[in-house]
Amino acid sequence: MSAGTIALVGLGGNLGDAAATLRQAFQELDALPSTRLLRASGLYRSRAWGRTDQPDFINAVAMLETTLGARELLDAMLGIEHGAGRERHADERWGPRTLDLDLLLYGDAVIDEPGLHVPHPHLHERAFALVPLVEIAPDAMIPGTGAARAALAAMEPSGIEALG
Repeated sequence: MSAGTIALVGLGGNLGDAAATLRQAFQELDALPSTRLLRASGLYRSRAWGRTDQPDFINAVAMLETTLGARELLDAMLGIEHGAGRERHADERWGPRTLDLDLLLYGDAVIDEPGLHVPHPHLHERAFALVPLVEIAPDAMIPGTGAARAALAAMEPSGIEALG
């Protein structure tokens, strides 16, 4: 594969064996066409965000190198979610799910299209995404915001626990 774009993908889930689902998703991301997994963060447990009446989430971040375009990568990610039993409902946000894959960063691109927003619009305010992101990409920059590390330093990441 020729040099591609570095993409950072957030993984999360809180139904079933979420840790096993995330480990499987790392493998499936690595198996995407024209894509390879460069780094996988550790797994982190965090309290549910948005809707708190649900089980804790397991979260992680994958660093990919890909020659897929951002939309192609997103479509492939949605296919992996679907294969893990994820059903998306337009009227439900932040609910329980078997697997959630979010395109956090795609190189230094800023994309604002229907269904595709990069950088992820809430990345800079979500410690559960920033902790694993900074673990594997400590120098990552969030276009329009600045250093991911600085965004994380500006918040209180309490309640996020590394899994062994």
